[in-house]
Amino acid sequence: MTRVSLNQPEVSHGTGGVLSIILSHFWFKCLGTMAFTSVFFMAYLFLLKHPFFPVTVIPATGLDGLIGIAPLALVLYLSLWLYLSLPVMLTGTRPGVVDYGLWVGAMCLTALTIFLFWPTAVPPALGDWAQQPGMAFLKDIDAAGNACPSLHVATAVFACFWINRQLGPYGGRRGLRALNIAWCVGIVYSTMATKQHMALDVVGGIALASAFALARHHATRMRAEPAVSGVVEPSPHPGGRVKFGPDRECILRP
Repeated sequence: MTRVSLNQPEVSHGTGGVLSIILSHFWFKCLGTMAFTSVFFMAYLFLLKHPFFPVTVIPATGLDGLIGIAPLALVLYLSLWLYLSLPVMLTGTRPGVVDYGLWVGAMCLTALTIFLFWPTAVPPALGDWAQQPGMAFLKDIDAAGNACPSLHVATAVFACFWINRQLGPYGGRRGLRALNIAWCVGIVYSTMATKQHMALDVVGGIALASAFALARHHATRMRAEPAVSGVVEPSPHPGGRVKFGPDRECILRP
């Protein structure tokens, strides 16, 4: 017995199949992402510039001392915005896109609530940014507040979990999974190498993302249970049957 998800259209495992998923509902994905990002940043920047309570400075740890400032890490840091587009672009249905948006939105709302009641920041004067124009630009546009938990880390780690699941049909290509994990690790590292976050912020971000990834996994399993009592329809395989449940999962039977 094989369980197959119908949340995405069946495609070949080649480049053409991936491209067809990326292009499906393309404008819905783009406009939805833009709307989500705009609303999020309005709330994020408001809390950053108008803390309601005294700001707590997150202390440095030994790990922070070991990881020095690396200007080239700025590239990895900024690559988050490309990385975060992958879960959306690799989703082939509108309900799937909305599902991802709801989970990410809930995670961001949780972090914003923490920032509201417990505003945090990294220690000041961690480097001479005037000698590094790129880093100085980052510090100007992204003040190192709303530090713990790191949403930069949380969104990257949550996306990593999501992309890893999306790569299921391509399981034979382990290089894709390795690349996904390596990119995520690079982004996490960059938050400390640019001194935008301390190690404690990173731990908080990983914990937040892991909690929501586990919650989503549990919710998906719970929704899949009613599939066994769905309606029997013809199978695409000769001599088989397909039983559909309300969650659009199916069980293929010979």
